[in-house]
Amino acid sequence: MPKPPILLFLHGVGTGDPEDKWRNALDLSLTRIGYPDLSGVTVVAPKYPFGLRGVDDDEPLPKVTVKTLRGDRAKAHRREFQRRRTAMEVRLGSDDQGDGWPLAPRAAPFAARLLQQANNYTKQRKIRAWVLDRALKKLPSSGQVVIVGHSLGSVIAADLLRRLPPDLEVVGMVTIGSPLAHEALRVGPVRDLLAEPPANLAWWVNFRSTGDPVPTGRGLSTVFPWVLDQRISESNPIRAHFAATYLNNDSVAAAVGFGLFGSQSTELVVVDKGLEVPLDDVERIGLLALRYAHLTLDKLEGDTHDRYADALRDTQSNFVQQVKARNESIGRPTPSAIAELVVDVSDPASEVSKPRLPDHLDVEDAVVPLLALAEANIVRPYEISVSKKDQQGALQKLTVEMELGEIVGENVFEALDTARKVVKGPVSKLKWAAIGLGSAAVVAATGGLALAAAPGLAGAAAVTSALAAFGPGGMIGGLLTAGTLMSAGGGSLAVGLAAPGTTAETVEAVVTAQLAAAVLRERQGLAQDPQIWMSLVELEIEATRELARFEVVSDESAPSVKELKRKLITIDLALDYLHEHGLKPGEVEVVIE
Repeated sequence: MPKPPILLFLHGVGTGDPEDKWRNALDLSLTRIGYPDLSGVTVVAPKYPFGLRGVDDDEPLPKVTVKTLRGDRAKAHRREFQRRRTAMEVRLGSDDQGDGWPLAPRAAPFAARLLQQANNYTKQRKIRAWVLDRALKKLPSSGQVVIVGHSLGSVIAADLLRRLPPDLEVVGMVTIGSPLAHEALRVGPVRDLLAEPPANLAWWVNFRSTGDPVPTGRGLSTVFPWVLDQRISESNPIRAHFAATYLNNDSVAAAVGFGLFGSQSTELVVVDKGLEVPLDDVERIGLLALRYAHLTLDKLEGDTHDRYADALRDTQSNFVQQVKARNESIGRPTPSAIAELVVDVSDPASEVSKPRLPDHLDVEDAVVPLLALAEANIVRPYEISVSKKDQQGALQKLTVEMELGEIVGENVFEALDTARKVVKGPVSKLKWAAIGLGSAAVVAATGGLALAAAPGLAGAAAVTSALAAFGPGGMIGGLLTAGTLMSAGGGSLAVGLAAPGTTAETVEAVVTAQLAAAVLRERQGLAQDPQIWMSLVELEIEATRELARFEVVSDESAPSVKELKRKLITIDLALDYLHEHGLKPGEVEVVIE
């Protein structure tokens, strides 16, 4: 077994814990949760209680040795740091919300005295330089270290991070009872040093107790957004601030233990292989979307590739978790094709499995899903610009894998381009909303009543159920709703789109999607879906009725009147195109050989 990192413990104000009660508490909690004790660890615990009261030495502050990363290197480090932060969050689990600060007022004088002593360090350069130098002299010039900083020791730890030897790697830092976010403590220079996570730091977890008055209930992420805050429970506000109290907590010990020893040998990874059961509509569209996203990733390079990979990792993890949770709630087994996509977010270096293709779809059934994919941001809420060339290349690769042929993928984008140009018309300055965004607004406007069956995707019941489980704004809800609205119809949809609460931009998004579906069907030699023409006709009637009602009473320049006129322009442009190109239902005879 490799030698564990050095443990550097930085104490707070007071006597400096000469009996090392902190170490006894940490030994007990480490062994309680299955880690070794500290007997095999080199422990460095400098004492500086008298120095905090004042020193005669007038030495300069130790130099900053860890340089600030810039440009792409800074972005890459921040992403890697975020992955490790997420892994620690998964490892430690949810906060213990506790019961607040029932005795906090009684502890206020104690906290005030502590902060007054702590300000000696932050305000007096002599003291600050002396303490930092004392810690640095006890550390090697290279290797690995885990830092634990208690109270003022957390301030010293933060101040020390970028002054460490360049070859000394901080594999993890744990702060407990930290006043770094306290408004009464002047730590501006320390905060300025850490605007971004330093290059020598792997992760930083800050623990604050519900009964500890020193952090005032605030986490360090209010100052350093990249720090992981964890809350633990302790009702006694005097005992709550003690280092031994914090280090006797299982969560705190788990963080320190992981930094020193890595994953516990007793940890077991349970792999859910799932069952060989047919995919339902939600699972099918999700797998198709993830496959498309992985093919898109293969087209990207450099920083864009790395950022998209991080976003896709998170998207895939969320998709699997949400599907499994939904299936458990309805008593449905999880298919193996979903279970095998589980992402081990506790290990940021773990591989992300590529999804296999769902069941075969013929061209007729693939029209709506492919159009929804081409217009969707699969990794939403992350926003990463991908060129149309890369998107189209990925979709063409997908349609080849689906045994539909490369030309289908090409036709999808051509159909969307055609629909956009048609609907844009005289209002060429419009900024087009994503279909998913527009469809979410329609669902809200109609209370879900606009949903109807969509070929190859899902029926109204499936979409409604998916929206309840995933929400309309996520990957699954957005794709299902967007696809459904491409062939939805009926009075409820027309009322919802024509209503004043639905913007003209939303109508443009939905009409563009429906028109694109008609164009794609034409390109593929498929019969037109009569529902598209009927939907647009009903929408035109309802919007005309609304305009007649508002125009008589409202000002001519009223926003509601302008929005309705803009909606009608959009609808008329789409209907004119369908009529002129013989795409009204029943006008094209399709011969199947």
